[in-house]
Amino acid sequence: MQDRADGSRGDRRLRIGVRDLRQLGCGETIWDAAVIGFGARRQRSAAISFVVHYRTQQGRRRLLTIGRFGSPWTPEAARDEARRVLGIVATGGDPLGEREARRSTALTVSELCDQWLADSLAGRLLTRRRRAKSSKTVETDRSRIEAHVKPVIGNLPVASITRADVERLMHAVQDGATSRRVKIDKPHALSNVRGGTGAASRTISMLGAVMNHAVKLGLRPDNPVVGVVRPADGRRDRRLDEVEYGMLGAGLREAEETGSYATMLAAIRFMAVTGWRRGEVLGLRWSEVDLGRRTARLSETKTGPSMRPLSQIACQIIGQQVRAGELVFPAVGGMVASGGFVRVWDRAVHRLGRLPEDVTPHVLRHSMASVAADMGYSDAVIAGLLGHAGHSVTRRYIHVADKALIAAADAVAEEIGRMMERPVRMTAASVEDVKLAASV
Repeated sequence: MQDRADGSRGDRRLRIGVRDLRQLGCGETIWDAAVIGFGARRQRSAAISFVVHYRTQQGRRRLLTIGRFGSPWTPEAARDEARRVLGIVATGGDPLGEREARRSTALTVSELCDQWLADSLAGRLLTRRRRAKSSKTVETDRSRIEAHVKPVIGNLPVASITRADVERLMHAVQDGATSRRVKIDKPHALSNVRGGTGAASRTISMLGAVMNHAVKLGLRPDNPVVGVVRPADGRRDRRLDEVEYGMLGAGLREAEETGSYATMLAAIRFMAVTGWRRGEVLGLRWSEVDLGRRTARLSETKTGPSMRPLSQIACQIIGQQVRAGELVFPAVGGMVASGGFVRVWDRAVHRLGRLPEDVTPHVLRHSMASVAADMGYSDAVIAGLLGHAGHSVTRRYIHVADKALIAAADAVAEEIGRMMERPVRMTAASVEDVKLAASV
């Protein structure tokens, strides 16, 4: 029979007792006859909870849980508590609203971040392009939260965070106070957490999104990140010149002579001639590649599904890989490379190639775009080569890259390949000149 909040169940009026509670089935609720609005319900488990139903002066319906049946909540004790709650409501109060307010005040930054990550992963939080975040982006956010946010301000209540706290976090990351090496859940693997200007800028930017979420949830009235002046992230302004491309090629050739880590070295070459993001290259699957049409259809990127043209050089690199699993550039065991790639990059690019530490995989992306611009290609063509948001696959019938786009990919890749094959004879002084120019 249908339960009613007026104390009746079907055609019977009940004064809730122990016998009634023991007869409750899953999903059933009974209402008390003596105190209107007081009831007991059993959901999926065997536990029975006492509840009180009321309506606020603003007309909002509320269902407050008093507690579970058992010590100390007997039917009589719960009925008395229901009378107390309804007395507060009669004077204009909202006990459930006040309870939620107390909980929001006590919610810590760590708990808010965990909730934000869960909502992002579930697709409940959309980007500015009205798309759900990719799982890779969520994992990057999780890494920044665990490495930087939680150690510095994670235990502080969300409602009490001030601009000074945000600036303290920013300076801690920028000065390297959060840097450390952490053992991760992989054999012989460590996570090398680094700080610096770029990490500080991106961490604070992410925290701004977290705090915006807190404002939307009503956990605080404002966003404390607003007004904080972040350091400029110079990573996007860095590009390789012709000499540095030659140093990169020399470092790769020297590393290739050992015969070790050939797959990861090939991935670096592929990044250099395509300008793809590191995660896109390391996550590339054979099912996404069509060498005959010289096209790659990436199912998941930072900006959603994306179609990319493949140059002849890129096709040659892919064709040289052994097809031993789903991934084109797998790490040992066929898994996605992570820490192993970082070690290979450091050895080939920084140690053997003698390039400065500010040369990251993303620099190859920016450098490829700069080379294309130097060759006179338009922004639209460059966006198509790099798979920018405006060129993501959003239409059902796009299957192959445009011939003009493939021709542009060939020309740019050949130019980069020419510079990488250029013999480099560097003296100690000239190496220092390169490093100085990069720092400027």
